[in-house]
Amino acid sequence: MSPRLGTVFLADCPTRLTLEVITGKWAVIVLFALRHGPVRHGELVDRVGGVSRKVLTQTLRRLQDNGLVERHVYAEAPPRVEYGLTELGRTLEEPIRMLTDWAVRHGEAVVDRQQEAARHPGRHGRAPEGAAS
Repeated sequence: MSPRLGTVFLADCPTRLTLEVITGKWAVIVLFALRHGPVRHGELVDRVGGVSRKVLTQTLRRLQDNGLVERHVYAEAPPRVEYGLTELGRTLEEPIRMLTDWAVRHGEAVVDRQQEAARHPGRHGRAPEGAAS
């Protein structure tokens, strides 16, 4: 039985809670970066680009806590740690690939729109930044 559309976005609904996890600023990018298999933290920093080590660690922990990413520590000296997708995390590969494909096709249009909005604040039905609502 599928939930009614109006209920899936209630604050305590599992659907909304799940969407909040996977739509965090770096979550989709990290999940996408892990799609080809386990990766060490430093390599993941390089793959993602623009994320600090601290924020990446926080993102990985949140994804781990929610069962999407697993952390594997190898008993070596020095210790080696890798992150990879769990079985549940792998179920997001296709939706993320589709979203990424969409972004590739429409990214320039979105950037153009952002630049247009920045050049003409107050247009498009929005009040200029700092203006009283």
